[in-house]
Amino acid sequence: MEISSLQLSPGMSPINTAPGSKHAKIAGAASQFEALLIGEMLKSVRESSDDGWLGGGSDSGAESAYGIAENQLAQTISQHGGLGLAKTIERALETGNQTDDQTTTPARQSAVVNP
Repeated sequence: MEISSLQLSPGMSPINTAPGSKHAKIAGAASQFEALLIGEMLKSVRESSDDGWLGGGSDSGAESAYGIAENQLAQTISQHGGLGLAKTIERALETGNQTDDQTTTPARQSAVVNP
C-alpha cells in the first residue's frame, strides 16, 4: 500500500498537527491535564492504604520513588488514550475555537492593532 493512496474516513477532516499549531497546543495541554488527573488518582489510592498501590514501605525514599512512578505511569496512560478525558477536552476546546472564529465581528476585527 502506498502512502499516497491513504484517504480520510468520511467525517474526518485534516487537522494541522504541526508542533506549533493551535491544535497541537490544545492536544498537548489536554493530555497533560489528563495525566495530572490520573496521577492525583494514583496518589490518592496510595495514600488511602497502609502499603500503597505498589505494596512497599513508607520511608521518604519510597515516597519519592512512588511519586516518580505515579507521574510516569499517569503520563504513559494518558499518552495511550487514558480515560478519554483528553479527547473530550480537545473536542470542546476546538468547538469553542471554531465558534469564536465564526462569531468575530468586523468591529472586533478592526480593534486589533497590527504592529
